Amino acid sequence: MPIYAIGDIHGHLDLLLQAHERIARDGGTDARIVHLGDLIDRGPDSRGVVAHLMQGQAAGRDWIVLRGNHDPALPEFLRDPHWVDPRAAMPANWIARDVGADTTLASYGVADAAHRPLAEVHAEALAAVPAAHARWLGALPLWHRQAGALFVHAGIRPGVALAAQDPGELMWIRRPFLDDPRDHGVLVVHGHTPIRRATHYGNRINIDSGAGRGGPLSAIRLDGGGAWLLTGDGPQPLHPAEPG
Repeated sequence: MPIYAIGDIHGHLDLLLQAHERIARDGGTDARIVHLGDLIDRGPDSRGVVAHLMQGQAAGRDWIVLRGNHDPALPEFLRDPHWVDPRAAMPANWIARDVGADTTLASYGVADAAHRPLAEVHAEALAAVPAAHARWLGALPLWHRQAGALFVHAGIRPGVALAAQDPGELMWIRRPFLDDPRDHGVLVVHGHTPIRRATHYGNRINIDSGAGRGGPLSAIRLDGGGAWLLTGDGPQPLHPAEPG
């Protein structure tokens, strides 16, 4: 059976709906779809993205939604507005890091968050963000494994068993994962590191095509015949890139 995957969404409900439509046109209406995380921040409708995915799951759609490095920020902010992600490059709270928190909060009706007192923004957010959204974001799984493929937001630590992986690295890692050519025992399908076009590297497929920075949102199909990028002109094969 085919399985589909969608890359980093970053608050773009319109692009997510288009990706789901491309999957439906490909015959995947009832197929399993893995969403690789980074649902929120940067784009204009993080609330809409979360609500759409929650509603789809509640309606029985075979949708798996993984946790990206951006996704814990909203529930953690509601718990403690001074929370700092220990893996973030900038040691500051979610809003001060300028990663799109203001657009996420605006989608919930909390306006101009970057230019107002933190306590005031926090109080409004507690009233505006549905508790169910925060609980759902905070409970998303880190990975999904199926039929020789491992779906994860950022990647894995090469040479480390899945059970021993650092949960933070599954959401944040770049190197040495991106530079490692070895066979990981599974094909790793990931996002997190934006590139121009979804690319098959032999041991991994990166499908973060930069939707959070003005790029497209990629959707792929994996089946017995290989990997396929779904486009407006139909599926295109994703062949492993030549080494070097």
